[in-house]
Amino acid sequence: MADSETTPLTASPAVSDVNKDDESRMLLGFLQYQRDSVLKIVEGLPEDAWQTPVVSSGWTVAGMLRHLGGVEHHWLQHVITGVMEEPPAAEEAEDEEEGTYDPEAAFLCDQPSADLTANYRDECRRSNGVLTVTPLSAAPRGLDFHPDPEYTKQITNVRWIVLHVIEETAAHSGHLEIARELLDGKTRLGGR
Repeated sequence: MADSETTPLTASPAVSDVNKDDESRMLLGFLQYQRDSVLKIVEGLPEDAWQTPVVSSGWTVAGMLRHLGGVEHHWLQHVITGVMEEPPAAEEAEDEEEGTYDPEAAFLCDQPSADLTANYRDECRRSNGVLTVTPLSAAPRGLDFHPDPEYTKQITNVRWIVLHVIEETAAHSGHLEIARELLDGKTRLGGR
């Protein structure tokens, strides 16, 4: 039995007193839909395919899912709260081996699919915890991540961050759908 048949893919953000309005519920629903789509697309992909690049830029499904976990952590946890947690020891060692983040480099990762999927689910749950208690109109507290004040000036509230994460997750969901089709011919796994 597949994992998604026994447990929900990710827990939806609980709607708290701060985000009960229609717009907040809609945005958080769209965010959850994109996350679930990502997990549906990679579910059942053979283990060896996770490390197989299928486009000339060289990224892999494993690297893309790891990147999406990092997106959740960076934007919905660090940038919103301003709290930068220490990464787990295994992740820290892997980051040291790979060097600093390079936005031009292909997303690669040697971790097994089960670990990557569990990490992504965990990051989504942690992000949901932040979104449960943080109004979308709140100002983000962790804008010191970027040295360019012109860039961070546009990030005026949590709503902007949620929209950005929806945008990035949706784009990479499409990339993963293409990879899945090229790897094993499966199509229409992600949803709409």
